Amino acid sequence: MAVEARTVLWYMTFIGFIVNYMLRINLNITIVDMIAGVNGRTTLAPPTNASVNLSTTNTSDFLAFVSPVESTSNVTDREERYSLERQFLDWAKIDYERHGFHWNEKEQSNLLGSFFWVHWLLQLPGGILARKYGTKLVFGLSNGVGVFCCFLIPIFSYWSYGALLWLRVFQGLVTGLAWPSMHVMTAKWIPPNERSKFVSAYLGSSVGVAMFYPIFGYVIAWTSWEWVYYICGVFGMLWFVAWQFLVFDSPAQHPRIAQSERRYIEKSLGASVHSSSPGPTPWREIATSRPVWMNVVAQWGGIWGLFTLMTHGPTYFRLIHHWDIRATGFLSGMPHLMRMIFAYVFSMFADYLLRTDRLSRTNVRKLATGVCCGIKGLVVLALAFFGYNATAAIVLVAVATMFHGAVSSGPLASMVDLSPNYAGIVLGVSGMIGGMPGFISPFIVGILTQGNQTIEAWKNVFMLTAAMLIGSGVIYVLFSESTLQSWNSGCHALPEAGLKELHTFEEKVPLQSTAIDEANAAKESVKSSK
Repeated sequence: MAVEARTVLWYMTFIGFIVNYMLRINLNITIVDMIAGVNGRTTLAPPTNASVNLSTTNTSDFLAFVSPVESTSNVTDREERYSLERQFLDWAKIDYERHGFHWNEKEQSNLLGSFFWVHWLLQLPGGILARKYGTKLVFGLSNGVGVFCCFLIPIFSYWSYGALLWLRVFQGLVTGLAWPSMHVMTAKWIPPNERSKFVSAYLGSSVGVAMFYPIFGYVIAWTSWEWVYYICGVFGMLWFVAWQFLVFDSPAQHPRIAQSERRYIEKSLGASVHSSSPGPTPWREIATSRPVWMNVVAQWGGIWGLFTLMTHGPTYFRLIHHWDIRATGFLSGMPHLMRMIFAYVFSMFADYLLRTDRLSRTNVRKLATGVCCGIKGLVVLALAFFGYNATAAIVLVAVATMFHGAVSSGPLASMVDLSPNYAGIVLGVSGMIGGMPGFISPFIVGILTQGNQTIEAWKNVFMLTAAMLIGSGVIYVLFSESTLQSWNSGCHALPEAGLKELHTFEEKVPLQSTAIDEANAAKESVKSSK
């Protein structure tokens, strides 16, 4: 039995977002080994008293407290680990920092946040460009150029701090095209009652984090941090080649799709999506749409919570709970695997509620957002008060990150519900504004923890994060809706009964059972020829 084109698209999208988040998080883990005096192989001595004040005036003082000066054997071990860049610099007789980089907390926070400084800038253009040139090109090049930058990061790191910083800024800028461009393809390929499940592919991002954090930790322990970027580059390039050969912008352009599957998709989307250009973009209507702004609010809170835990998780577990590089990678990645599993299960539950008319589309999206923002916020609030316990900390971080998986059935799916024709632009607007916490959060965390790596400082970080999550969740539940908007080129909403009828049609006429249709088509052809 042939594999459906939608299935192939799901897997390629899933891996594409793995690649996209691999680019975001690789520095989060490698920076632990890049800093002078924090060799990933060095064992940190546990504090002698649980209530000891870890406040220090700078990073080196803190490290001197938790771990004596790195031994000569460890320094030698760092130098002996093979690196193409160090070999080249030695050959060229160019001076560089051999024993690690001397970046303070503020400089480290700037590096971690630099990816997101202008990441939001191309969110809106991403949706516009995908409508004009297709998601295949825009999403593919966005990831592809970002992947190429991975090969440059090691040599830029040795070259200068400023060069690395601006390379990360550029990498973040170009990958900003990816997310909104994907919604354009989702609107063209996925029937309304399958959207929650398909959008769960976007949370390949979680699997990217879950898979690569521990892998990167072991790679660093076995070789050197530079090899993390070689692996990212090779893996990403393999995906890019497969994406170009296997993915097409619409069912009509796919050369290998079964006719039955194409007919089913086109019938399902016929009431809301134009195959041709739907006309001028209704910018005023989008900018003044309350449902659009509710999605922006939900994304703001959700991204603030997600990126705070994802970006600073390795540093938190390393400096506060004193995990080594391998444990840090595993503990930072595990919650994101749980997020993907939860997203997939919850998306099936959400689609079930829609198919059976148990809840309206608006209430399903509200339920999902209440989970990914509100409930997650309560868990992060608990982390603020119980994070001093290492076991409680990892459990709460894992549960909080897991609940964010419901976002695929909440605001992410709602944006397509509002306007399939302009879904990429709506997500672009949401990403442009809602993505700002990606760089605001690291900046604030840097201020709160500058020379103050204590439980109390991190408590403030988590309380602020909880406030953002709970506030955005409450606002969304009170004021949002997820019905097809009138500015979707004058299309009328497909009634719930119509959606249910389409689902019944799919069950009664499986996509692979095309013999009757083909026979009827053949008869009509014979009659017309006579």
